[in-house]
Amino acid sequence: MRNDKVFGKSNPLVLKRLRIIDDIISYLWVMHRSTIYSIGHGSKKVEDFVNELKSFEILFLLDIRSKPYSKWNPQFNQEVLEQTLKEHNITYVFVGDSLGGLPKDRSCYDYNGKVIYDIIKEKQFFKDGLERLITANSKRVNLAIMCSEAKPEECHRSKLIGQELLKEDISVNHIVSYNKTKPQETVMNEFNKGKALIDLFGEETDLTSRKSYQ
Repeated sequence: MRNDKVFGKSNPLVLKRLRIIDDIISYLWVMHRSTIYSIGHGSKKVEDFVNELKSFEILFLLDIRSKPYSKWNPQFNQEVLEQTLKEHNITYVFVGDSLGGLPKDRSCYDYNGKVIYDIIKEKQFFKDGLERLITANSKRVNLAIMCSEAKPEECHRSKLIGQELLKEDISVNHIVSYNKTKPQETVMNEFNKGKALIDLFGEETDLTSRKSYQ
């Protein structure tokens, strides 16, 4: 805590300057905060899903599913979801062809059929998709990338997209419930159970999909 005598807090001029400094710090924090969010639909009711987006004033929903359909949750099928979002003034954009976790390029899979994120991040289609997010963040556009997994630590939106954005000093805000998020750093810490993702030799942990797809 500040010492009143040291800082002269009884002096109106000092008080005014302190308020200005606090305002500047608050402004810089808001401006530095990422406008990129993530959300997983899981088995949520679409009403709850929309309310979570609206609690963060999301303007655009970017669908990063490679296949924008759900067998068990048809309310999140592309056409249905797009119409629902439109009714709430949220724009739906499909980007699964560039930022999806199951690319058509078979060189992105290992011999067990798991997706190798280190390979995807070097592909031009992924770099192009990532650049769109970086540009949106620089313009302070509130958007959310969406995939099917409810838990961000189980999805490529954290293990691939979130990690690559972090290299650009952009920390994705992962929506976990109404008006509640977890930063990218926290999600990855939980994913790796508190262990560092980079070892003593500077090598990163190899991140892959949980399931095999071949």
